[in-house]
Amino acid sequence: MFVYRREDLPADPVFPADLKELGYFINDKDQIRKISDPTQDFQFKINKNDRWNEVQRGAMNECIREIVLSRLRNLGLITLCLPLTSGPKKPHVPVLVSRNLASASRIILVFGEPVQDLGIWAYRSVGAEAINAGSAVDFVKAILHDSTSRTSKKGGDVAVVLANTGQLIWHCGTGRAMTIPTWLALPRPSAVDPPLAETRRNKIPGNANWQEHVDSVFEGIFAARGRLVRRDAKIDVIGVSEGGLGAVRYLARNWSNWCTNISAIALANPLHTKFDLHEINTPTKNTTSDPTSFASFISSRCRAYVLSPEPLGLPISITETQELDHGCNCFSGGEALHAECIMPSAWRHMMAWLGRAFEDQGLCEAQLVVREVGGGGEVVSESKGDGGNMGGDGNGA
Repeated sequence: MFVYRREDLPADPVFPADLKELGYFINDKDQIRKISDPTQDFQFKINKNDRWNEVQRGAMNECIREIVLSRLRNLGLITLCLPLTSGPKKPHVPVLVSRNLASASRIILVFGEPVQDLGIWAYRSVGAEAINAGSAVDFVKAILHDSTSRTSKKGGDVAVVLANTGQLIWHCGTGRAMTIPTWLALPRPSAVDPPLAETRRNKIPGNANWQEHVDSVFEGIFAARGRLVRRDAKIDVIGVSEGGLGAVRYLARNWSNWCTNISAIALANPLHTKFDLHEINTPTKNTTSDPTSFASFISSRCRAYVLSPEPLGLPISITETQELDHGCNCFSGGEALHAECIMPSAWRHMMAWLGRAFEDQGLCEAQLVVREVGGGGEVVSESKGDGGNMGGDGNGA
């Protein structure tokens, strides 16, 4: 049998986490472009061997992470470690919060996708559009530094919390949490060796997966009302894909504890169904007919933004099968192909609606029935029942 000796195996590729050494720069439009050809963005495939491509992408993503985190800190965000008792040297998940968290009357809580790093909406958008656009930088800047959104009409500051559903693997060697793609790009003994095996030492207490992390954010940060946040603080929840699913499931299980604090919910690429809205041990409160139920709250104070070729904010029809019914109105996310790109496209639309909902806690989203009429596929939306006056009007309201 022919056996390779260890010294005969191909060395694992090495790429420095430095834009210039990787052959890239940031132009005056905040875009990452090739030094050799400023019209070209990041080139993923540079070798027939996927390991080279994977490691190079890991180095580029590390550069982007450092840039984004630096900009977010300059905007006033600080790092909070979960579990709160962990400290910076023990296994923990970093979460970014604004300095005014304890005093804010309104808090924007964001749960992103498990495949993305902290503060990143989509690396795809970072490359195609701009660093600030593909990350949470423009989002946080609008909340904390825009004069119209920094304080609410009701008075009091607006704070932001960026949860971290992606970086849930603890790497003991570097002493930091990371995502699965980052873990796979870590150095190996050779280019043909398998990835590092995960053990119990790589688990973060109370944050083993994205659902546990969502629970940890609510229980660790927000449950301490009166200590870490104001007792009367209103919370706007924004959830992306599994992040939104985790938030919906947690609130459904604990709605009686949170019903007075949650102002409204906006979801990008929703993954929940009506079955996820059922409150535990309260079978009589699982329908929209009970105004105090979580299902009723979702139907009246939640919006979902989905993949669609239609213009941003246009009401979208969903199938009538219960399995695919999210229990709330769905709107075009302004993105037709990639779910991860909905947030860069739709967050301004989300924030405008969440702002209206916060200013008037009595407003309710009218349930829309969307029909296509005419040969040109014109969309007409109608409200059904007594949903109130927050429904869309067919033109992206």
